[in-house]
Amino acid sequence: MPDNTCVRCGAVTPPHDVVSVASADGAFRLLCSRCFNVEMAHRAKIHTFEHPEFTPVRLADADGVVHEFHFRSLLFGDQLSLEAFELVSGNEDCAGFRFQLLGDPRSDPFELLGDLVQKVKRALAVRHLVEHAGKLDVAGTMVRGRIEWDGNDNGRMPCVVIDGRRVDWTDFGAMLMAFEGWQFRVELVDPSDEA
Repeated sequence: MPDNTCVRCGAVTPPHDVVSVASADGAFRLLCSRCFNVEMAHRAKIHTFEHPEFTPVRLADADGVVHEFHFRSLLFGDQLSLEAFELVSGNEDCAGFRFQLLGDPRSDPFELLGDLVQKVKRALAVRHLVEHAGKLDVAGTMVRGRIEWDGNDNGRMPCVVIDGRRVDWTDFGAMLMAFEGWQFRVELVDPSDEA
């Protein structure tokens, strides 16, 4: 298990709350999100910034399945990134649903949190996959998800996360075979945008 100790405050931090920061000399340091935000606020000369802490929330999807979302904020100079993510099956990695919004770092972070929760609710209300006899299929004619590394082939093959479920690229291709002969459109959208 990797050592996720913040080099600034000494806290042992879960993997989803660690930021690897490059120095001018090319060396990397691990910082917890709080220490990262303190450094970024200092660099951006934002003296009023306070690192927000949010309690996880539980939200139901279109099938009534409840998902617990954790939150992380990262200050990127002139923007505050707020992320909502699901930790799947006790795994400390963000493998399920994941969402992001960008906002003004001088604004109320709880307003940004409210906007992010609404974004999560809109996404959870739509199902892109259906299961028939233990097999996943595309629910309609549109699929939204996230591209991820599949952990194999030296990072050369992706997998996708659809409806919070990790789907191998080969399995996703098999789902698309139901649409053989159809045309398709691929649009890549920044995680902070509405997909």
